Amino acid sequence: MANNHEQFIEFNQSIKLDDNKKKELRKNRNALRDKIKKHFNDNKPNEVKPKFSAQGSFMMNTIVNPLPNQETDDDGNTKDLYPYDLDDGVYFIDELDNRKSTSTYHNWIYDAVKDHTSKGAIKKNTCVRVLYADGHHIDLPIYFKEIESDGEKTIPYLAHKSEGYVKSDPRKFYKWFNKDAEKQLKRITRYFKAWRDKQNKSYSTKMPSGIVLSILAKENFCSDERDDIAFRDTLKEIKRVLDIEYRCERPTTKKGEDLIQKYSENHFKDRLKKLIESADAAIEHKNPKEACKKWQKHLGDRFSCSNVEDSSKNESKSYSEPAVFNVNAGSA
Repeated sequence: MANNHEQFIEFNQSIKLDDNKKKELRKNRNALRDKIKKHFNDNKPNEVKPKFSAQGSFMMNTIVNPLPNQETDDDGNTKDLYPYDLDDGVYFIDELDNRKSTSTYHNWIYDAVKDHTSKGAIKKNTCVRVLYADGHHIDLPIYFKEIESDGEKTIPYLAHKSEGYVKSDPRKFYKWFNKDAEKQLKRITRYFKAWRDKQNKSYSTKMPSGIVLSILAKENFCSDERDDIAFRDTLKEIKRVLDIEYRCERPTTKKGEDLIQKYSENHFKDRLKKLIESADAAIEHKNPKEACKKWQKHLGDRFSCSNVEDSSKNESKSYSEPAVFNVNAGSA
């Protein structure tokens, strides 16, 4: 049985954000917060000031280095752009009677950040997106939360431009994911996302979002002392559950919301099936080098097989070397 646990650990190091990148993203996020605060102090002194709460995979520590996109400039030169995605929630906490329209809050935030970078910002239904020259962006989803009174908790509402105010509590979601989350679960989730990114590069049909993969990984996690086996077994459990019902509900507010239906069932399950088949073949293989290549086919070149021992060469060498006899040895 081939053991590729060490290759998965190396893979994890290649796809997870290093400390320098985390520091850079935090710096950009904090600069945006300062920009918004200054804008409100200078231009809207009588309005409630927004507060901030980071969310998403950055807070869950499951964000992965994205595969690069290429951009060609006017001179024909190409460069790699890395589409990191960081989410930073903007919260307006006020009396319900003072709540503005969703468009008003969006326009306020857009006006505050539209000139922050050379690439500018764009308006989306759920957020204002600030673009950066290296290809990454910071999404600023906007929420209204009623002031709590008498110790009674209030639920945030996402300011959705087309759907109005929608119950949403991203803080509760990442707390749900992080509670009792083993380090191995976070690695498995990163592998799952990196595999998804490779499929999205190879096929026009898009795979499920990061939040879907995170929920599926958390709810179907199978631990093992080896990451290759833990990943394979978790994938099998996910496939088993999705074969019963193709559904992935949000475990927190908005509870019961199915997040997977907009993604092709046939495509996702077909790619999942092929990955599991290769995983089984890899784990049952006798040669770690050949097993590694089966994983690499689905996970991409960042899953390196360069340092894996090729046991077939050892076998070939043992058979090709002639036996050496000591002619002076006495008979037994």
